[in-house]
Amino acid sequence: MKRPAAMHEVPLKVPHTDPGASQQLASRLLLHLLHVPADRRIAVVCIGTDRSTGDALGPIIGSRLDKLRGSRFELYGTLDEPVHAMNLEHTLQDIQRADSKPFVIGIDACLGQLSSVGCIQLGNGPVRPGAGVNKELPPVGDIHMTGIVNVGGFMEYFVLQNTRLNLVMRMAELMADTLALAIRDCRPYPMHAATQE
Repeated sequence: MKRPAAMHEVPLKVPHTDPGASQQLASRLLLHLLHVPADRRIAVVCIGTDRSTGDALGPIIGSRLDKLRGSRFELYGTLDEPVHAMNLEHTLQDIQRADSKPFVIGIDACLGQLSSVGCIQLGNGPVRPGAGVNKELPPVGDIHMTGIVNVGGFMEYFVLQNTRLNLVMRMAELMADTLALAIRDCRPYPMHAATQE
């Protein structure tokens, strides 16, 4: 008989316009992060490219996180240095070389049903970048957070390129601020300060 899934094992999906979205996402993130040993580094990998409006969600989140992170986590993927299909595998190798067992949070944009556009998803296991546009790329993350930026199922590249920037920016702001808040609450002191005590 299968045991009931723990609450944090059931994926969370919340509209970015929900007044309680930030609190719901931060609470769920904390459920995941509180199980990560203090000596295990957190690495946030924001996947995407600024050459496509919809696919820029990840790098925009990364650039906002870059201003908020301090020393509490490693960050990969910003507008200045995006992580995309061409360098994803190399970036994952760099992460493993820098830390033998980091806890990785994979961040990416995705396409979905019309009723789900604007929703943010948070769940166990890796994000599978490129799946919406039929690319074979390595999975990323112990957990993942994705933003559904547009409708999938037809002409995905065109749809991503014609996604509203306003939607992407609003989702990115919420996702970045939530990530920074949850990690700060879980790791109140920078890693180097904690290891010296």
